[in-house]
Amino acid sequence: MNRPNLFAFIVGLVFGLGLLISGMANPDKVLSFLDLAGAWDPSLALVMGGAIAVGSIAFTIAGKRERSLIAEPMRIPTRRDLDKPLVLGSLGFGVGWGLAGFCPGPALVALGAGETGAVVFVVSMLVGMAIYELIEQSRKTAEA
Repeated sequence: MNRPNLFAFIVGLVFGLGLLISGMANPDKVLSFLDLAGAWDPSLALVMGGAIAVGSIAFTIAGKRERSLIAEPMRIPTRRDLDKPLVLGSLGFGVGWGLAGFCPGPALVALGAGETGAVVFVVSMLVGMAIYELIEQSRKTAEA
């Protein structure tokens, strides 16, 4: 295994373990966090706050570097505009998260942990991605 892939594996493993330990891969816990009018469980707010703090520090440091710690070029997004696809995608993400209690990363972790609900979510997510690609391809063909 080459060095970038080894680091990607380690980071993915730590991320997945963090999602399991924090409860982010448990749809019941996520839905309890989103249920502000019912039996609200605010514990995931601490998880998210911690993730935002760590991410903010990491992106601040990364933004000042040209290469990563493993000598790969830095690829930090530079777009800051809000467009229709971003807004619609964000709304779709939020609705899906609220209905299923999963978002893509935790769903893959839950799938690996044998969570049966994750199978339905991941298959639906992949079908949705395929439909989006088909729509985009037909839109680009129609424009050409």
